[in-house]
Amino acid sequence: MGAVGAGAVTAAFYNYRHDLVARHVPAVWGTTTPEQALAARLRAADGTLRRLLGTETVESPELAEAADLAMRATEACTRHARPLYAAHADLPVPEEPHLRLWHATTLLREHRGDGHLAALLLAGLDPVEALISHTATGKGMTPKWLKAQRGWTQDDLDAAADRLRGRGILDADGELTEEGKAVRERLEADTDRLDAAPYEHLGADGLARLTELGGALVVKAVTAGAFPADLMGRG
Repeated sequence: MGAVGAGAVTAAFYNYRHDLVARHVPAVWGTTTPEQALAARLRAADGTLRRLLGTETVESPELAEAADLAMRATEACTRHARPLYAAHADLPVPEEPHLRLWHATTLLREHRGDGHLAALLLAGLDPVEALISHTATGKGMTPKWLKAQRGWTQDDLDAAADRLRGRGILDADGELTEEGKAVRERLEADTDRLDAAPYEHLGADGLARLTELGGALVVKAVTAGAFPADLMGRG
């Protein structure tokens, strides 16, 4: 996206506290350039994947096959109303298979993510409500990480939980009600519908193979410590 301002970043990422973003953007562009940041990110991806997966896996034919399948799926992604996907789609595709796979999965993630933001708007969930209701499913970030990584305060989280209780989405204990579960299920169904094209394009056999290969890579990375142990869950 180039040297954007804080407003564009907050809008594109949806659930970061604007004050957090504004502390770093646009000041960051006095320290580095978008081109330098992208080059550093690619170096970081290279080093991290090699550390988590190991040289044998990085250079394996299975990883190269996964990269080819994931890139094929991206052929059916669309740019309209998907700013993060579109920005990444303008970047060059790396030549090394593990970086091609990383690039392809980034495209697929942002394509789905941009559609998910549209679904959140349709569901009437503001940024903090979206995070709190996701945490209540047991599959989202813990409150500790919502504050550390997204910039929200405990007061922000408490106020969002109160709003969700008032709408019948959370119960008194902070668990999803039946209505809350239905809201989250509709949200995921809408997201799936908006993101179906890449996987329909890949076909059932290709999707099954990519799931098999990608699943094995995820397990290997997680086992190697890719994520903090307390990142996900109700906290």
